[in-house]
Amino acid sequence: MNYAEAYAADRSLYGKLRRRASKLLFRKPAQLKGLTKPLLTFSFDDAPQSAAIAGAGILERHGYRATYFISAGLMGQDSHFGPYTTAAQIAALNARGHEIACHTLMHIDCGQAKGADIALSVDKNQKLIQSLGMPTSTTFAYPYGDVSPQAKAVLGDRYRSSRALHHGLIRSGSDLNQAPAIGIEGDAGQRLALEWMAQALKTPQSWLVLYTHDVRENPSPWGCTPETLETLATAAQTLGFEVVTYAEGARRAGG
Repeated sequence: MNYAEAYAADRSLYGKLRRRASKLLFRKPAQLKGLTKPLLTFSFDDAPQSAAIAGAGILERHGYRATYFISAGLMGQDSHFGPYTTAAQIAALNARGHEIACHTLMHIDCGQAKGADIALSVDKNQKLIQSLGMPTSTTFAYPYGDVSPQAKAVLGDRYRSSRALHHGLIRSGSDLNQAPAIGIEGDAGQRLALEWMAQALKTPQSWLVLYTHDVRENPSPWGCTPETLETLATAAQTLGFEVVTYAEGARRAGG
C-alpha cells in the first residue's frame, strides 16, 4: 500500500478547528537552559532501508547518531520509499547507538484516529519493538504530521516529546507534545535545512530537528540524496552544532 498516496488530510472546518485547538491544549513546555551552542537532531521517518544503510553510514562517519521513527508493523514491506527496514536492521541500528522511536504500528493518522485507537497502535508498536530486544521508546513522531487534542492527551503521558512537521526551532516554551521540525525533502530540502541551521546559530538556547525518509540517488519527493545528507552533516560539524538523538534533545529540554 502506498501510504503517502492513500493519505488525505482533513480539510473540513472541523479539521481546521481541530488543528487550531491542538496547538493550545495538552502542552508540555520545553525548558532549554545552559546551552552554549544549539542542539541538532537528524531523524528518519518510517525508516526505509536506504535510511538505515546509506543514511546511518553517512552520519556515523561524522560520529553522529540519528533517531529512527519506526512503524514496526511495516518492517520489510515494500513502499514508495523503497523497502522498509527489517527487524535485523532495526536491531543493528540500536546496537550502534541510534535511537529507535515510535511512529505507531501501521502509520495511522493520529489527527483523525480515536484516542483509544492511537493508544492501542502505539502500545502494540512498542511491544513489537521490545520483542526485538530494545527498550521502550521515549519519543514519538506523528505520522503525516497531523495532530489532535486526543492524540496529545494519549501521547503526552507516554513520551517525553512527540514531533510534528511544522517549521520552527524548539526553544524554552515550545510545546514538546507537538514539536516543530524541518524536512530535508525534495529539491529545496538542503537549502531549507541550511537556512534553519543559520537561524539556530543565532539562538544558542535552541534545538533544531531535521527529518527525511529515504536516502538514495533518486529519492522520493519525501527523501534526499546521500550528497545532501553529507552536506548537512559536514555543515553541522563545521558550524559547531551539538548533534544529539531526539531522546537526548527531549531530555535536555525537560520532557
